[in-house]
Order: sequence, then structure tokens, then C-alpha cells
Amino acid sequence: MNYKETLYFIAKCLTISLEEKNRDEIEIILKTTDVDWDTVVKVSTSHYVFPAIYCNFKRADFLKYLPADLVDYMKHITNLNRDRNTQILQQAQELNSLLLTNNIIPIFLKGTGNLLAGIYEDIGERMVGDIDFIFSKEDYPKAITILIEFGYSEVEKRKYYPPVKKHYRRLQKENTIAAVEIHKELLLEKYTNEFNYSFVEKDSQFINGISVLSYANKLNLSIIANQINDRGSYYKTMALRNAYDVFLLSKKTNAKDAVNASDKLTNPLNCFLAACYEVFNTVDSLEYNRIKKATAYLSVFNSQFINRKKTKRRHKQIKRYLFIKSRLNLFYNIIIYKEYRVFVFKCLTDKNWYKEKGIQFGLK
Repeated sequence: MNYKETLYFIAKCLTISLEEKNRDEIEIILKTTDVDWDTVVKVSTSHYVFPAIYCNFKRADFLKYLPADLVDYMKHITNLNRDRNTQILQQAQELNSLLLTNNIIPIFLKGTGNLLAGIYEDIGERMVGDIDFIFSKEDYPKAITILIEFGYSEVEKRKYYPPVKKHYRRLQKENTIAAVEIHKELLLEKYTNEFNYSFVEKDSQFINGISVLSYANKLNLSIIANQINDRGSYYKTMALRNAYDVFLLSKKTNAKDAVNASDKLTNPLNCFLAACYEVFNTVDSLEYNRIKKATAYLSVFNSQFINRKKTKRRHKQIKRYLFIKSRLNLFYNIIIYKEYRVFVFKCLTDKNWYKEKGIQFGLK
């Protein structure tokens, strides 16, 4: 199995609990084909969907087609992830109670928000990193103070911290399972006027006393995390963890309508939805707007699987371009914003900062 075949196989495996067509196709493959399980494990692990495959196979009664040692390994990893997610949910509920007591309502985001909303049949399916939540600009500094007073502190200790744009630096409390990111924005600066706290707060939903995004905004944020924040719209790549969330959420809201609820974001949202539609084998709930930009996106997306070496070169060029762009943006911020000038001045006038960065000056 080459990379494309493996990716598409894994994607279809993620849908077999809800898509009968894909379930039948995967069962035929499992019965008649010698699947390269080493490659499947490698790719699904890199996309953070390995436990989700196991859960779907278990629900479809397909584990009987897999090697016994692989099933044992999948079960072990999923059990570990389920235990971790149980602790994350307990930590999130503790944080929610703490903040509500202080008259602040957090809106939980991303993986933790999806776990709290119950979009997974088994909480062991979703691999989660941090606990993310967003606040109004008025409550944002209050939330930081409350968590620090409660025992949370910076995960990465630095002498100088750069100015905060999207979220406060990661915090964690001793004996807790996950770090916390306190957001005041959801997106990079270019899109903050379209998708922000005010936009998502108006139709957020309370589930078991906890505030989470609407299903439509959950779907959009799942795409945004890949397309915008992780620069997926440049690379034209697929992150299956995000795509799986989009697939599940498309069963709870109209995906086509959801991605058309904005202006600047509509194209990257629709393009990712188009890639999901194709990779998951033309699932009806992932139907997208068939416009020229989506067709062009899919053309580049599919061409990347043909020549992997050429794709790697292209990605290196994109990475170089984004690096230069980020540095130019930094220079712009230094000119426009005082807090950036202060931060840079402190770093450049501190000899210890150079040592920490491994930079040495002087003539021999």
C-alpha cells in the first residue's frame, strides 16, 4: 500500500460505524486483501486516529479479521487514551466549576469541547492535547488570574515572554493530566473579525452545565485548526483527526451551510470539506460547494500523492515562504506595537538571552 492508498483506507475505516457503503467495502478488503498493517499503524498514529480505528472496528465486529497481536496493541493504546480522556474531562469539569464560581463562563473548544459535547460514541476515540477555552476580552485577564491563583503556572519557563496574540501561554497545575490554553482569539489576526468570541458565543450551547460551541461552529473550528492555524491551506494536506471530527459533526449539522457562514473563511473551509468528501469516499453529509476554487484545491491535493519527492520539495518551499512571511510580520509588529519593541529590546540587551539561544558574538 502506498501513502495515498493507506490514507484513503484509514479514512474509510473511520466511517464504518455510520456509512454502510464504506462498511461493506472495508469488510471485503479485510477478507480478501493482505493489508499492510505496519503502514496503517504508522500513518494512523501520525494522524492521531489510531484509537478511532480500533473503536470503529470493534463496533463493526471487524477485529476478527485483524492479527491478534495488532488487536491487543490497539486495545492497549485505546485503553490508555480512554483513561487519559477520563482525567481530562474531570479536569475540565473542575475548571468549569472554578470559573463559574467566579462568575466567568468558559466556552470549551477543540477536542475537549467535543468530548464534553459527547460527539464520540467512545471517549477513547479522540486523542486530545491541551484543554482549550475562550473568554470575552473582559473575562480573559480575570481567567488568567483565577487559574494562576488556583495553582496553574507556565509550562515553559522563560525570562521574557512575547506579546500574546491568540492565547495566553500554556499553563499546567501539578498532578493534572493536561495543559491549559486560555484563548482570547480563535484565529490568526487576518480572520479575527469573522470568527471570534462574539461570533461563537451567540449560539453556543450548554451541555451538562458546560458551555461548548454550536455544532456548526465546532465543524468550522475543526477545519480552521488545520487550514488556517496549522497552515494547511498552503500545504494542501489532510489531517485525519480534524477530518474525522468534521465527519462526525456533519451528522449533527449541515456541513455545506456551516462553511458558508462567513466571508474570507468560506473558501478554505469549503476546500477542506471537499477534501473530506473525497477522502471519506463521497459521504453525502460532506457535500460541498462545487466551485472552481474547490476543484483547483482538489487537483493540487491529489497531485501530491503522485510524486512524493516533488511534494516534499514543494512543502520545503512553502515552509521557507511562511518563515520569511512570519519574520516580516514580526518586523511590522515591532514598528506598530510598543509591546513588541519592549520585548525585543529586553531580549537584545540581555547577554544571557544570547547564551540561552546558543548565539555567540565577538572576534577571536
